[in-house]
Amino acid sequence: MFKNKILLITGGTGSFGVAMIKNILTNKIPFKEIRVFSRDEKKQDDLRKFFNSKKILFFIGDVKDKNSLDIPMQNVDFVFHAAALKQVPSCEFYPNEAVKTNIIGTQNVLETAIENKIKKVVCLSTDKAVYPINAMGMTKALMEKVTISKTINKNCKTKVCVTRYGNVLGTRGSLVPLFQNQILNNKPITITNPLMTRFLMTMDEAINLVIYALKKGKNGHIYIPKSSSSRIDTIVEAIKRIYKKKNYPTKEIGIRHGEKMNESLMTEEEIIRAKDLGKYYEVPNDNRGLDYSLYFSSGKKFNKSIKAYNSDTVNVLNLPEVEKIIKKFFFKTK
Repeated sequence: MFKNKILLITGGTGSFGVAMIKNILTNKIPFKEIRVFSRDEKKQDDLRKFFNSKKILFFIGDVKDKNSLDIPMQNVDFVFHAAALKQVPSCEFYPNEAVKTNIIGTQNVLETAIENKIKKVVCLSTDKAVYPINAMGMTKALMEKVTISKTINKNCKTKVCVTRYGNVLGTRGSLVPLFQNQILNNKPITITNPLMTRFLMTMDEAINLVIYALKKGKNGHIYIPKSSSSRIDTIVEAIKRIYKKKNYPTKEIGIRHGEKMNESLMTEEEIIRAKDLGKYYEVPNDNRGLDYSLYFSSGKKFNKSIKAYNSDTVNVLNLPEVEKIIKKFFFKTK
């Protein structure tokens, strides 16, 4: 589906964008052009030299500025919208910036995509959008709502959908590289709360989900992976075992601003309507209008086959399982 197609990745200098480009090049997937849109000129320059390809173009701009999207969006076929403020404590201190980037920025991306008759836009969301308690999660939850609202116009040719997933191993600011750097620099491993749980997935799994949504995602639907999770102390012990530092010191610093003890990937209300697709769940959008008298309920029973989707109740990995996953990640990055 990428043959002779132009792809645009917003926030394309981030972990997802770089991994997506590497995936496309490594698998020799045919494409006409990849456009990387971000506000980070240093990373753009680094990637321009790293990829050294005339088919990968770089555009400096910010999703907060709709005008900066006009040129890079021209003649594009597919958009991966990954630009966002993702750091929970930072968004707590600067919630207005989270609103501008995550909500208004998404509105700008979608409006420009519709104006340019883009075939499809896949927006990347997070587990923190489910029952949000922090500014990052709240703005990403509204990002999802903004995306789904674009399906109200039945005459719109641009299709949009959302992928929602948890922590991706090895991404910038995530746990594994943090703990790794602390060990390599002889600093104690900092733990917020050892009993805290988080969903885990590899970057390959994240990319596969996004590609699935691009290929088969329905307009306004949300796609969620069947993820495993881990306790923080299990991740720490796995890192210690990998580096053969069984007694390496740790320091408990307490839960940071806006953090939860456990995360969720679906609300109870979404579970009721979710469809099991095998590797993923699909949450359909409610495309009814506001005049509910026009609709008739068939009395369809609630979906009880899907249990509460929380990081402390799904498949919580044990130490050998976490160690195996992290080792696989390290081997792939060396």
